Amino acid sequence: MKKIFPLLFLAFVSCSLFEDTKLVDVQKFDGPCQITLKDGSIIETNGGIEVSKRYGGITYRDEDGKIWSLFKEEYDSYTCGN
Repeated sequence: MKKIFPLLFLAFVSCSLFEDTKLVDVQKFDGPCQITLKDGSIIETNGGIEVSKRYGGITYRDEDGKIWSLFKEEYDSYTCGN
């Protein structure tokens, strides 16, 4: 038990370090969301989306639970909430 405690403590400190220093690259938005693509079509999601702060990519799930990703070059805008 004495050997496990330092490892658990280190893991906890490491995780909180990433949160406190804003090294987490993903921003989460609650749904429903609408994503307007470059061609003018709209993707509607009931769930939320995740947006990469660094690259602007969007990750979302469709109605079947399948995960999809869009690059910044593929969409114009997104809106979430009611």
